[in-house]
Amino acid sequence: MNKMSDQTCAGCGKGKPTMQCPKCREIGLPPTYYCEQTCFQKSWKEHKKEHKKAPEASIPTMSAESMMMFNFTGELRPGKITPMRMVPESIARPDYANHPQGHSLSEQASNSAKSVRLRGDDVEKMRKVCRLAREVLDIACAAVRPGVTGDEIDRIVHEACIERKSYPSPLNYYGFPKSVCTSVNEVICHGIPDSRPLVEGDIVNIDVTLFHDGVHGDLNETVFVGKPDAESIKLVLAAYECLWASIEDVKPGMFYRNIAKKIDARATVDGLSVVKTYCGHGIHKLFHTAPTVPHFAGNRATGVMEPGHCFTIEPMINQGGRGDVLWPDNWTSVTPDGKRSAQFEETMIVTDRGRGVLVPGTPRGSGAGVAFHGPGVDNGAAGSGKLT
Repeated sequence: MNKMSDQTCAGCGKGKPTMQCPKCREIGLPPTYYCEQTCFQKSWKEHKKEHKKAPEASIPTMSAESMMMFNFTGELRPGKITPMRMVPESIARPDYANHPQGHSLSEQASNSAKSVRLRGDDVEKMRKVCRLAREVLDIACAAVRPGVTGDEIDRIVHEACIERKSYPSPLNYYGFPKSVCTSVNEVICHGIPDSRPLVEGDIVNIDVTLFHDGVHGDLNETVFVGKPDAESIKLVLAAYECLWASIEDVKPGMFYRNIAKKIDARATVDGLSVVKTYCGHGIHKLFHTAPTVPHFAGNRATGVMEPGHCFTIEPMINQGGRGDVLWPDNWTSVTPDGKRSAQFEETMIVTDRGRGVLVPGTPRGSGAGVAFHGPGVDNGAAGSGKLT
């Protein structure tokens, strides 16, 4: 966070300003400071133009040396990004939002072995935040088309979150620089939205999480950019069916480790593989917490599902091997062979009658992007390695 006392006046250039442009704060732009009202008024004619300027994507996510030396596994290369977008001070935020390194001290202090259990108003809070997250995800997916950049999708998501009085959970989480993850083609997860335009035939996963009224809601989908090829259709459909096959096993008494069996079985039918490194996770007041929900068969996860448990399932399915490689930006995880990866995610609660997906999606058309949505779920009680 920038401290006002450390800044200079944007009008006269003197130190120790006493006020900040309220419009910049309102619309989430980087703060602009002034020493007094007179300086602010004199600068207003020129300064107000900044409120309409689109930020320039000029920040590299990897050094020039890394770009030359790193052995990229596929065709994708990182673009540049715009400055971290600001969130109005009136919007409540998680503890890591203002931490210099984005550390969540509440996550670090929590009992990571204890699964989230919703009680009382918790269910309604989670239902609401997941409904808002679904709205934002739908808006983002509708924007997908050839020529649109990841950074533009990030802007759309960021503004949609602000309109809903919500904080975009990825923003500054352990230093993540954007408000959404956009994972294109061989990117498994945690892709940083940048200046690269989407291309006809790409696939892109859009992973949206909102923080609203003290809780997080986490959802993602993989969509097509323009007309997909047959292999991409097979991959994305399989990833979708892997998710829903596992959701069918969510019920009281089920071991968390066992839901991966159906994921692995469905992926194997099409000769696909399940990523082992990244897992589903508990979610509520904390972005990531217990339980850990692996997606690959033979895992040794502990814990049994009980009514009120709240967590995500989000299997990542690769066309090639199940391994992963991390880019030097320390976020972007890609397939080791450059082949494509797809993923779908839902946040759910275990109910007395089985599973409840907090806010399942609705069928999407085939214009900008295509996604699949599953059979009816039990909404009676809820409506509906590394953590992702």
